[in-house]
Amino acid sequence: MTREPHEGKRLKAGGRTLSLRAGKPPSPDKQVIVQGVVPPREILLEFIADNPERASKREIAKAFGLKGDTRVELKDVLRDLEDEGLLQKNRKSLVRPGALPPMTVLDITTRDKDGDLIGRPAEWPEDMGAAPAVLIRQSSGDRAASKAPAVGLGDRVLAKIFPNKDRAGPAYTARVVKLIDKHRNAALGVIRMMPEGGARLMPIDRRGEEMQIASDDLGAAKDGDLIEADVLRGNRFGLTRAKVLTVVGSVATEKAISMIAIYSHGIPHIFPQTVLDEANAATPASMVKREDWRHVPLVTIDPADAKDHDDAVYAELDPSPDNEGGVIVTVAIADVSYYVRTGSPLDREALKRGNSVYFPDRVVPMLPERISNDLCSLREGEDRPALAVRMVFSHEGRKVGHTFHRILMKSAAKFSYQQAQAAIDGRPDDKSGPLLEPILKPLWHAYAVMKRGRDRRQPLELDMPERKIKLKPDGTVDTVIIPERLDAHKLIEEMMIQANVAAAETLELKRQPLVYRIHDAPSLSKQEVLREFLATLGIPMAKGGQMRSNSFNGILAKAFDTPHQTMVNEMVLRSQSQAVYSPDNIGHFGLNLMKYAHFTSPIRRYADLIVHRALVGSLGLGEGGIKPEEEAQLEDIAAEISTFERRAMAAERDTINRLIAHHLAERVGQQFEGRVSGVTKAGLFVALPTYGADGFVPISTLGTDYFHYDESRQALIGERTSLGFQLGDTVDVKLVEAIPLAGALRFEIVSEGRKLGIATRSFHKSGRGGGARKPGTRPPRRGR
Repeated sequence: MTREPHEGKRLKAGGRTLSLRAGKPPSPDKQVIVQGVVPPREILLEFIADNPERASKREIAKAFGLKGDTRVELKDVLRDLEDEGLLQKNRKSLVRPGALPPMTVLDITTRDKDGDLIGRPAEWPEDMGAAPAVLIRQSSGDRAASKAPAVGLGDRVLAKIFPNKDRAGPAYTARVVKLIDKHRNAALGVIRMMPEGGARLMPIDRRGEEMQIASDDLGAAKDGDLIEADVLRGNRFGLTRAKVLTVVGSVATEKAISMIAIYSHGIPHIFPQTVLDEANAATPASMVKREDWRHVPLVTIDPADAKDHDDAVYAELDPSPDNEGGVIVTVAIADVSYYVRTGSPLDREALKRGNSVYFPDRVVPMLPERISNDLCSLREGEDRPALAVRMVFSHEGRKVGHTFHRILMKSAAKFSYQQAQAAIDGRPDDKSGPLLEPILKPLWHAYAVMKRGRDRRQPLELDMPERKIKLKPDGTVDTVIIPERLDAHKLIEEMMIQANVAAAETLELKRQPLVYRIHDAPSLSKQEVLREFLATLGIPMAKGGQMRSNSFNGILAKAFDTPHQTMVNEMVLRSQSQAVYSPDNIGHFGLNLMKYAHFTSPIRRYADLIVHRALVGSLGLGEGGIKPEEEAQLEDIAAEISTFERRAMAAERDTINRLIAHHLAERVGQQFEGRVSGVTKAGLFVALPTYGADGFVPISTLGTDYFHYDESRQALIGERTSLGFQLGDTVDVKLVEAIPLAGALRFEIVSEGRKLGIATRSFHKSGRGGGARKPGTRPPRRGR
């Protein structure tokens, strides 16, 4: 018998051997796959699950020997699997929905019956159910695992993920790459003293468990204190025992709400003394390889309450006769890389934090104030080091060139957004008046030129205003406002975006490794959910093909100024992927840009600091450039800072929910006008626009009818009456429960549902029960 070219080659899938043979019956323990023929769907799914590093379309085709027409057939099969929600795109690869990326940050939470450590993803979307368990490989027979750092319960680690071949165990195994944070076996809660002695530890969320603390283990804790406790070995019967470790403060104080989020999400908030010592010892930057630009009238435009100023701008007409009507825009960014060097205590702490975290009552900064609010803050009238990009735009708004410079600058003025906008609108004050003609008007003219390029590019234009909580002096909620979106905001945003593009383009041209800010296109399964929903509103959405950001803008335009406007904006937002950091570029879908990296906020984002170092090193701009050892770790760093960004967003969201729950706790029984912001099999989420928070309405409280969950229409519909509630509906609700520590609100619907007809065939019977996300939580925001 003649051996075929690929005979004897074997692949692994689903714990089975796939034997790539031709013309021979399969053996009982092997499934035969004919080389050069598209394999069955189930084999493709198994191969992708078991070979995540080879899950791109090109690698799959190569693995199964597919060429020519069979490659086209493979693409069709994979597209069908995406349409059915069985696969989704993750950068350039395909993964099973809910699959973990190859590099993931894990929290080690427990041990299995054999004593092996089990971890779970540090951040996991709540609407995807329980986070998958991951078995931590620590076998002495595994050479790579034996070199891994020693870890234990409560630790946070960066780990390389592998499919588990043992189908009886967790879905994944992991090899620890780096120990991020060494945690104690601690719990956070509020002390409630007991009449008979001792105390109870009340959990800060509904998933936590109540514990008992003996009098001898209370330390200095008092009734109502927010404390961190060491969880002791539990009794066979009764409550788990705990011992007070740290008293955070009284839960009644103004800082308690944000401290709950800081502790519960494990956000580092106290700088080690070595870090503070390094920051305090820092001196003004030298002029070596630095240009003197103190004559350039750069200005800062920031929120009125901003304490640090990391970007400044200036614009002028281009005098070149070859660029008639063009402009030159200069963006200067604080030179953080000069002060924060790779591997220093400042650098290690900045990476541990990943980014600054912003709460209504405080900021947890990435860098100490000596750096962020002093040496690297572009203060008015003070000499400061900066990294500047000088960008040239044509009359049509096309960027025709740019150059980077390491400079010493002196800010000519500090403006708030409202102050600069008022001057342009004809209401200058004593400070902005003299600078209106020479500085502010040229900036607005340059923005008008750049806007032509933006309008032609057509980035995704969602109308989702952010709400801001204003606090009283005692730290409680005063008002919730929607800040006005000014042209001053848009001007700074567009100039920062173009500076970010210039940074990515320069580093690519220099073949310098960097961390990109990437945003993948929506998965086909999410597109299909959106398409079915829009069909119920009579809004068409093209099927198949590669969607672009302007395709979604067309959908938003059709919904503009209709009762469905808010609802359609929310559904389009939910269809989008999460923007993340990666050393591999796939472009930024939302901004409709092929090359994009974060450059403009190195004071508050570690990703920007890496880009600064890369620019300094690749352009030969002096000290503080990127090091080879840092370049080798970019994949790990990107995974970490992406996780820390999601951690910050979750902490900020939880704090707002708790503040609003505290604010409304005394208004239980009152009625409010709300809007249906989410629909699940278990009930409705209703947002209170006035307060920027939402709560849950269990399906069991909707009435006597039997309700069906219609996924395509995002509605709950009564079987007998056809009355129901749909995403975006305005409803009257009564507040029946507020749990401040958990940030949870529970409502009952007061108004009647509207006639929605019979549920479509995609419905799920819901009745009066079922699981759902924790009340008071919302889908995560999508970062740029």
